[in-house]
Amino acid sequence: MFDDIAYRYDFLNRFLSGGIDIIWRKKLIACIKNIQPQKILDVATGTGDVAIMTWKALHPQKITGIDISEGMLEVGRKKIAKLLLNNHIELLNGDSEAINSGDETFDAVTVAFGVRNFENLEKGLSEIHRVLQPGGILAVLEFSRPTGLIKWPYNLYMEHLAPVFGKLFSKNKAAYKYLHSSVKVFPEGETFLHILQKVGFKKTSLKRLSLGICTIYCGTKTTV
Repeated sequence: MFDDIAYRYDFLNRFLSGGIDIIWRKKLIACIKNIQPQKILDVATGTGDVAIMTWKALHPQKITGIDISEGMLEVGRKKIAKLLLNNHIELLNGDSEAINSGDETFDAVTVAFGVRNFENLEKGLSEIHRVLQPGGILAVLEFSRPTGLIKWPYNLYMEHLAPVFGKLFSKNKAAYKYLHSSVKVFPEGETFLHILQKVGFKKTSLKRLSLGICTIYCGTKTTV
């Protein structure tokens, strides 16, 4: 599915969010800024948007992005080559539930709009915890379900309009129907924080953005 929409993925992200997804990603990157990470893993990197934005913001030694969609990775590699960042950012085919890196390899891990796609959420988060160094931070950006007055127009948009635009521009309506269905079943909010704590993360926190349309979650791997 993601291979099919890869060529239009970046455009549709900007179009469907009105460009605000860029602000969300910048807020995600700000969560890891204070520890000045030099080795960063971007899980479910897609076309490498967060990896590229992280390099521009923090200039670490190395960013590794992994994703199971080779179609997405190919788009990302072309973007990275065009920006002459091949020596700084590497995109690899990889699974969040079996990360091909040693224990305590990375100073920080980011995941933008990817954890809801983990087949086994706890296993994926446990793997991320394993490859983080003590003191390292996991920062997750994920869609959530807004409440209050925005709930009805949000559901209308996600259930009906987003799939129509997805079909119009990417010829794949099912992918954008999947988007909403995956958001609805994702264990968001405090439930997700409890899962982070269960697999070993400490100092967990969440911050809702844009009236709850998405949420940033953070957790730290401690030495104890």
